[in-house]
Amino acid sequence: MFLLQATTDSTAPQIIEEATKNVNALARWWDNIDWDALIATIIDKGIMLLLLIVLFAIINRAGKKIIDKTYKRYSQRQNVSTGRLDTINTLINNVFQYTLFFFLIYSLLSVLGVPVGSLLAGAGIAGVAIGLGAQGFMTDIITGLFILIEQQMDVGDYIRLLNLGIEGTVTSVGIRSTQLKGADGTIHYIPNRNITTISNTSRANMQILIDVRIIPDEGYDKIQTIIESVNEKLAPKYEEQIQTGPTLFGLVDLGNGNFAIRTIMYVLNGQQFAIKEDFLSEYVSELSQAGFTIPNTPIVLP
Repeated sequence: MFLLQATTDSTAPQIIEEATKNVNALARWWDNIDWDALIATIIDKGIMLLLLIVLFAIINRAGKKIIDKTYKRYSQRQNVSTGRLDTINTLINNVFQYTLFFFLIYSLLSVLGVPVGSLLAGAGIAGVAIGLGAQGFMTDIITGLFILIEQQMDVGDYIRLLNLGIEGTVTSVGIRSTQLKGADGTIHYIPNRNITTISNTSRANMQILIDVRIIPDEGYDKIQTIIESVNEKLAPKYEEQIQTGPTLFGLVDLGNGNFAIRTIMYVLNGQQFAIKEDFLSEYVSELSQAGFTIPNTPIVLP
């Protein structure tokens, strides 16, 4: 116990002395700060940053107006499709935003005194190291450029990506990724490198096949008459959308004892779903009211 007390008594003055030195050093550092110069620097940098932000906000707004005016002017040309114009407009806006953002960050860092040149040089050296890991990114860009140049799809087109099992309406075509909106509203973000086969259903008139399952023994001739009357009634409603037909193809064998009466027509792309639903519902309604059976289970004929 005596040894412990002696040790404590000898180290206590040293601890107090070191603490006093630290406090004195902190006080000297605090006293040596040139507060006038510091405040002046903060105000100067703050004003420069504010002016830069305002300047780039003005450039951003002016650039968008120029792009929008150019888009509206070219959209009045009849030989340019709306989807193609929307695709180009989206791409130009994205490139403009990315470029403006890069120069804004560069300017802000320069005002703050960050050695941007050294950072870019370091990034160039680091780029060699990460280049092998960025092959997928470069593939996205190259594939996206060919998709845009070859006009394989435009905004508003309904496409199918067979290798991915995805289909939907194109909402955005970029140089890195493509966005599709499915029939259920799901937005698919697809890297361009994953796109290998594009089936574009919006470049020509679309065929509609409407099969109504029937029991031929109930009176095929009467069923055919009802189908033709429905076609005559609904065709004028879609006079502008229907390009060919509707044509009654006749009886088709669905297999396993199932039969259907088929109608064929060609309509403008994008209109096929609504027209098919309207015709099919009218067929079923008229046949049901006439007392004919619409089978919902496999039919086994004797």
